[in-house]
Parts: sequence; C-alpha cells; structure tokens
Amino acid sequence: MLRFLRRTMLALILMFLVPLLAASGWWSVQDRPASWRQADWGASGLLPAAAQIPEARIHVMAARTGGAKGAVSVHSWIVWKTAQGPWRRYDVVGWGTPVRRDAYAPDARWYSNAPTIIGTVSGDRAEALIPRLQAAVDDYPNGRGSYRMFPGPNSNTFVEHLLRQVPELGVTLPPHAVGRAWLGEGLNWTRDAGGDMHVSAWGLAGLSAGPRTGVELHLLGQTLGIDILRPALKLPGIGRVGV
Repeated sequence: MLRFLRRTMLALILMFLVPLLAASGWWSVQDRPASWRQADWGASGLLPAAAQIPEARIHVMAARTGGAKGAVSVHSWIVWKTAQGPWRRYDVVGWGTPVRRDAYAPDARWYSNAPTIIGTVSGDRAEALIPRLQAAVDDYPNGRGSYRMFPGPNSNTFVEHLLRQVPELGVTLPPHAVGRAWLGEGLNWTRDAGGDMHVSAWGLAGLSAGPRTGVELHLLGQTLGIDILRPALKLPGIGRVGV
C-alpha cells in the first residue's frame, strides 16, 4: 500500500512538473518586453467596434501575463455589451481600486501578449445574463488591499467568482489561470450556482468536480484535470488540450 501511494504521488508530481517545464522552456525563447513600461497595452483588433454588433454579447478573455510568471499563468477579464450599448470591460489589477471598468480597450494586449476569447454568449441569452454579471461584479468580496499575485485573490479569482455566480455562461478559466482556485484563507469548500463542488486549502491545493469544471486537481495555483462534457485535458502551464 505504501509503495502504491508513493508511486501515485510521484506520478502526480510528474504530471504537474513536466507540462510546467515545457511551458517554461517555450516562454524562455519568446520575444517579450523588458518591463511594463515597454509593453504594448493597446487594442489588439480581436473585437469589432460595439456599433458593428447589433446584439448583446459577452466574452470571457485571457492573455499571458508579463515577466517570468507569464510562463505559467494568464490574466483574465470579462467584456460585454448590451444590444445598443458600448463595450464594457471589467478586470482586477494589483494597484489602487482592484476592480477596474474600462481601464483598457476591451481587447487590449496584456504585457504585449495578444488575448484569446475563452468563451462567448450572444443574443437574448447574453442580454438576460448581463444584469446578473453586473450584480456579481458589485458583489465581489475582495476589495482594496486584498490583491495577492499568488495564491490569490487576483485577477483570475475575480473572473472565476463571476463564472461561479453565473454558471449559465458555461465557461471555465484555463488551467494556468493562477488564482482561480482561491476560496479564502484556510480550508474552504463551496458549491457554486451550477452545482460544481470546490475545495481549497489556502489556495495552495484543492480539487473541483462538476458539470462545468469536469474533474480538477489544484496544486500551487496550477490545475491538472479533464473536461468531460467538452472533451479536453487540462494541463499546468499549457492550458486546455482537446477537440
């Protein structure tokens, strides 16, 4: 029994470590700005102007963050527009008032890194969900002075809070969104509005299971798991690998 446990622990460590080493090797050869002052924070052109879209729309977005941490983590945010309204962007940063509205272009690069769209909801469904998202933004419990890059609460903790409050979005943050599993200090558990169960020990270790997240094991801000309904592996430092 002891040998089995040792082999299981070794296998889990390798399943976390090997993808992280691969992501770090890839990141080390990327052309990156030396500091935030030299980074490009402008619009990427990924999203059209709001006036060109006649319907309501919600996008969950993410981009690699800056510095060495970009090898293993993304920064995430959410943007939306009502049928007749402008784009609104909400994300959390580590200085000043944490929850920012429209501090950057809706599709802005983050530390020069181009964003990707993690999930989208459009039309009447989006129009119905936007008031609930706004309420979840207003209800975000981590205010000024609470930001911590690791293990959280940070930008990814904020977006994951929204996704748990409005599970109808059907979106899960990438496995390398460090901070997504943070539930507070100490040992915590919760069942979100979509029925997924989450357990976290200080944001350093934990697990999640349910229809939205699949099955996930969390360790030091990274996630190893499998998405059952949308078949994919979730790999630390790399993200989703699937159909």
